[in-house]
Amino acid sequence: MSETVLLIGGGGREHAIARALAPDCTLYACASNRNPGIVELADGFTVCDETDTDSIVEYAEEIDATLAIVGPESGLQAGVVDALDSVGIYAFGPDAAHARIETDKAFQRRFMAEQNIPGCPDFETFDDMDAACTYIDEYDGDLAVKPAGLTGGKGVKVTGDQVTKPEAKTYLKEANYDRVVLEERLIGEEFTIQAFVANGDVRVTPAIQDHKRAYEGDEGPNTGGMGSYSDTTPYLPFMSQADYDAAVEVIEATVDALSDYKGILYGQFMLTSEGPKVIEYNARFGDPEAMNTLPILETPFIDVLTAARDGESLPELSVSGAATVCKYAVPAGYPDDPNAGARIEVDEESVGDALLFYASVDQREDGLYTTTSRSFAVVGHGDSIKRAEAVAESAVAAAGDGLRIRHDIGTAELVQSRIDHMNELR
Repeated sequence: MSETVLLIGGGGREHAIARALAPDCTLYACASNRNPGIVELADGFTVCDETDTDSIVEYAEEIDATLAIVGPESGLQAGVVDALDSVGIYAFGPDAAHARIETDKAFQRRFMAEQNIPGCPDFETFDDMDAACTYIDEYDGDLAVKPAGLTGGKGVKVTGDQVTKPEAKTYLKEANYDRVVLEERLIGEEFTIQAFVANGDVRVTPAIQDHKRAYEGDEGPNTGGMGSYSDTTPYLPFMSQADYDAAVEVIEATVDALSDYKGILYGQFMLTSEGPKVIEYNARFGDPEAMNTLPILETPFIDVLTAARDGESLPELSVSGAATVCKYAVPAGYPDDPNAGARIEVDEESVGDALLFYASVDQREDGLYTTTSRSFAVVGHGDSIKRAEAVAESAVAAAGDGLRIRHDIGTAELVQSRIDHMNELR
């Protein structure tokens, strides 16, 4: 029978999910914003907050959903999966308890330490900010300062890189966090691996490197991600197959320890001179990484969801082998002071061979408007990173006035700098 799938969320990640599912099911969606890409692909759409469990369940029952998938972490934390599962609608995603692997960084680190999962850095957790500040003063070395809860990828401060130790202490006192994690600063190159998990199976996808810094040359504050790239191999140019395999082993050990986890488990790693270390876990697709992964997935995504629901083995994944480069267009002033509520134009005709994914925009009767986050992304594909970058770069002309792009993502110069950095460390 044809599946009826409800997609929760309205960002670039969810547009990628919608594009992957729409050809093979009857697709409905709900989100707090009207993403024009999702609206066009869906058979029905309703506006509701991604954390409004009652409204989401009501809509799912109204459309007779047979499956659901929750895109954003806020919905997972709010228990949307729990609510849907309780009325007999299988949601591909972890319940709120399992989602703590992302939504509670203090829990995440303690869990890794207690379960002897490899790749965990040295850390301490604090609910007393004065004690945390004392620890910063006394620690011999640099630290990553992490709020325990969700911060949209923008709450971490790293001493010796982004801030001084006095600035880190001021940050803790002014931010008024309930709990923080202080952990050793990891030196190396970041990469992510996303895995489909259900019924004890783990199916991994190619590694991707996201670019958090706002400006070219890795300058400026952290963002939710300005763009990303993947290679024609499972690993990236600064990695080896052995590095990739070691990271996969960490993900598999985490799934074994979590027990009965279902959904996406996204491992963000730092490749250090000693091998991969875990920066954090996410309990859903990455954004932008979903836009690199799902378009090259040749296994129908709906087959993954139905196998998960039906208690079957997940299908082995087949990917096209293309390299990908994703570049985001963001509102002026993003991330610190984004120009929200501005009307923008997106020239879809200029995208060419790239894929266009709308993200945090709102489609109104008179046009398209920015929100406080990223507006849209273009993704190029090719038989090399160089070719994929050229396709993506030619497509960024779709961005009109008032939007900004990191043009250096995926360029030969930036990729080579990653290779050189790892060669120096090793």
